[in-house]
Amino acid sequence: MNKVILTASDLDGYLSTEDKEKLLHMDEMYKEALKEFEVISSGSHEKRLKAAKDKLIGSYDRMGKEMQDIVKEEASLHVYSFDTPKESHGEASRLIAKLRNPKTQHEEFVYYVQRAYELLFNLAFADHALASKNYLITETPVTVPVRNFAVHKIPDVDDMINNTVMCVMLRGALLPSMILSKEIQEYSSANFVTPFALFRIKRDDSKKEHNMEYVLDLDKSYFDLGSLQGKDLIFADPMNATGGSLVTIVEYLKNEGIEPKSIKVINVVSALKGALRIVRAVEHAEVYTLWMDPVLNEDAYILPGLGDAGDRLNGKDQDDNPRNMIQLIADYGSNISALYRSQVRKIEETVLG
Repeated sequence: MNKVILTASDLDGYLSTEDKEKLLHMDEMYKEALKEFEVISSGSHEKRLKAAKDKLIGSYDRMGKEMQDIVKEEASLHVYSFDTPKESHGEASRLIAKLRNPKTQHEEFVYYVQRAYELLFNLAFADHALASKNYLITETPVTVPVRNFAVHKIPDVDDMINNTVMCVMLRGALLPSMILSKEIQEYSSANFVTPFALFRIKRDDSKKEHNMEYVLDLDKSYFDLGSLQGKDLIFADPMNATGGSLVTIVEYLKNEGIEPKSIKVINVVSALKGALRIVRAVEHAEVYTLWMDPVLNEDAYILPGLGDAGDRLNGKDQDDNPRNMIQLIADYGSNISALYRSQVRKIEETVLG
């Protein structure tokens, strides 16, 4: 089999002793919060319930301050609620709360992921280009007394986007990559549609976080190595738990002699450990996340997390019959496929040659 495998021990080798101490301290802080989870879940009487909620709020405030202090020391880590004015934090916080909620069904979950990537695009691109403007002259449906046109000023991000390639770590990353590619297209003065590189990678869920393996299946991936040379690579994955899938792909590209111009990792939720692993393992990588969560559990899932984002975006695959890229797009339905028509066409070109 034509596969590339990276292990958890490989990843941890990139972390410094200081990193590991900080992560251990975060684990200890989260264990304190777990005690309050048990009280809240038990449906205790009102007074005890209020005390547990107050303690939980305090725990999260302390963990948030700790993560903010850690991120301040890392120039390559960008967290929306740490980097933007306080006036913007409520929108991001409410959005993440909706994504976390088990009652948020598929259509609504997709809607909030789309909103998340609009905010993330601004964080990673548009906010850096506010000083320079592009002018869009747009035709309107109004024809009296003559055909009307409107002029709109938007940030000039052309220099930041015209060299980009969307690197898709299937399967949860497919729709987020299409969403971000659409944002790039909408801000481009030349209607630029990003090329796509599709990597079939998954982690071995029979293993635990400490001995996890990340398996890149090259036979079921679709990309042209030469087209990645010197490019600005973007990895848009809704969840970054361990950083293992991203590092596996980048290590493979490096071993094949590919030297990207830059790498941006854009997540809705990232675990602190996964974010640190990426910036330690991948030179010049920039990580942008809407929200940072403190820890991982023994199964390498983010805590408090929001479940399996891939399943919540795409529905579950049968273990013995996983869907391919074209089937996933078909399952999105006509509304999404029409909205991302240019992106679907690029993906079809990539898969079908």
